[in-house]
Amino acid sequence: MPIAVPPGVIAPNLTPFNTDLSVAKDLYAANAKRLLDDGCVALAPFGTTGEALSVGLGERIEMLDLLAAEGVDPKRLIPGTGLTNLPDTARLTRHAVEIGCAGAMTLPPFYFKDPSEEGLYAYFARLIEMVGRDDLAIYLYHIPRVAGVGIPVAVATRLKRDFPDQIVGIKDSSGVWENTRALFEIDDFIVYPGSELPLIEALDLGGPGCISATANLNASGIADVIRLHKTGHRDDAVALHETIKAFRLIVQGYAPIPAQKRLLALSTGDARWATVRPPLEPLDVEAGRALADQLHAATGFRLAA
Repeated sequence: MPIAVPPGVIAPNLTPFNTDLSVAKDLYAANAKRLLDDGCVALAPFGTTGEALSVGLGERIEMLDLLAAEGVDPKRLIPGTGLTNLPDTARLTRHAVEIGCAGAMTLPPFYFKDPSEEGLYAYFARLIEMVGRDDLAIYLYHIPRVAGVGIPVAVATRLKRDFPDQIVGIKDSSGVWENTRALFEIDDFIVYPGSELPLIEALDLGGPGCISATANLNASGIADVIRLHKTGHRDDAVALHETIKAFRLIVQGYAPIPAQKRLLALSTGDARWATVRPPLEPLDVEAGRALADQLHAATGFRLAA
């Protein structure tokens, strides 16, 4: 049976690189542990924020194994496994299941644009067949603005109906609340908004939380909103939600991946954190300090010592 993830915030954790652009393994493992300590109930390695499509298949497998070896419970991992072809997606997804991950967050095939709904359905149906595991749990990943290919509500509904044990939920990063709300109408389907902006509305519909890029820096604040709401303190949750929304909107005004990496570089003193793989470009130091000042003025955020 699929592994249940408790309600809360999930971080698509950033991927740090050394100056030679190899993955900085020491930072990767330490940061994963920090995020879990800061209030994340789980991590989504190799999501968009983790520069997933700039990280190779072998590197993803190696980093998942590293996290497990470093004591991160795989039951708290939902790695991104969606690639442009079935064999590699099946291989990575199967590895995630084999090491005990809670699930796999899987993009649709995104190279060939405008696929039919039947083609999208067939892709995931064949993926389930190729992985061949009863304990497979797929969280569909809908981010059409970036991927160029989305997962229509009708396809998600059909997949959940035909594969109820394997298709367990979705991360909806469309940014369109009407789409997210429609997904909540699918029976026994876990819906995570891809941002904390509609978090209160999602919690009101029974959602477990969100998967948010800015959990890399603001996990405890997002976690507090979810905790307050789940324990019946909705008014307090709504009040705190205004602060975490402000944080998100400020970071969104920058290139969020380089921006958060620069803030971590400033916070930790480790310049490697500012490194991104091309075609992304790093945020310069002065812009990072200006962002930190803006976040402090609006939300009280301070760089860690």
